Amino acid sequence: MYDYDLVDRAFGCLAGGVIGDAMGTPTENLEPDEIDRQHGWVDDFEGDGTDDSIMKYLLADALVRTDGYANADDWAAEWVRNYGEIFGTKVGRFFQSVLHTAEKLRFGYLPRESARGNMPSSSSAMAIAPVGIVNAGNPRAAATQAQEIASLVHIADVAFCQDGAAAVAAATAEACREGATVEGVIGASTRYLKSWSGRDMIDRINGAVALARETQDFVAFRSEYHRRYRQSIPCDSRETIPATIALTLLAQGDPARVMAYGANFGRDTDTIASMAGAICGALSGRRGFRQEWIVKLARNSSRDQDQLAATLAATAAKKRTAERVAWS
Repeated sequence: MYDYDLVDRAFGCLAGGVIGDAMGTPTENLEPDEIDRQHGWVDDFEGDGTDDSIMKYLLADALVRTDGYANADDWAAEWVRNYGEIFGTKVGRFFQSVLHTAEKLRFGYLPRESARGNMPSSSSAMAIAPVGIVNAGNPRAAATQAQEIASLVHIADVAFCQDGAAAVAAATAEACREGATVEGVIGASTRYLKSWSGRDMIDRINGAVALARETQDFVAFRSEYHRRYRQSIPCDSRETIPATIALTLLAQGDPARVMAYGANFGRDTDTIASMAGAICGALSGRRGFRQEWIVKLARNSSRDQDQLAATLAATAAKKRTAERVAWS
């Protein structure tokens, strides 16, 4: 077992993911000035999130089924098993690449072939946080597993999206470490990416973090970031992942601040707020969230976050024990 309360960190990670997703929903695909004009400052939420949360639950279930060792095939099996979750009432919130991949799987395509032709997106990174939980304190293992799992959605010329998923998974695993710090999480986000193939993502994250250190102000950072880093597709990992890591630094690991930053950032707000909320939620645990948010989350969410946190923490402990036995 873990010597600290991993269940608490897992709950914070899951809560930050769902609340961030929901908080960013009203501002998704809006430009920063449109958010300012239409919403003022968004710092609260309603509902239980979008496709980000649904895909995260499917991955969490795959990890539990495999005692923490899920790969792309295992995640694909959950997609097929839960086809109605993807093509249900929130189907309009899903990016086309996910819908196309799900249909390919349903009609017999192999998971390793289903990502052919997909556009860049954050569809794997937005769901990857549970990989960080089951590899708590081991960001190298989290990055490696995330790289493989993300191949279900992103291969070939958009494989840099795998690097984005690996960065978020590693940051989350580091955030789940006892005594974790914001600086440690920032460092872990790039340390275990492929140094050659992943150089573009590494450089973009490092550049965004340097910009956050330079500006030390959300509005100034937001303005300059959109000038330097935005892509043709708002959900492109080359835009969302560096923003997520840099906002984590700007918020100094505070989940409430970072989710508000993500929700007011512009473009793919729900995904940025969800990923950053998950990382910072893992750092803080339950204490990082207002009590009224926890009550609202329990009332609105389609899944019991306490139960899922306990199950993922138990899976992490089981995986850790199995690996110790194997090495012994």
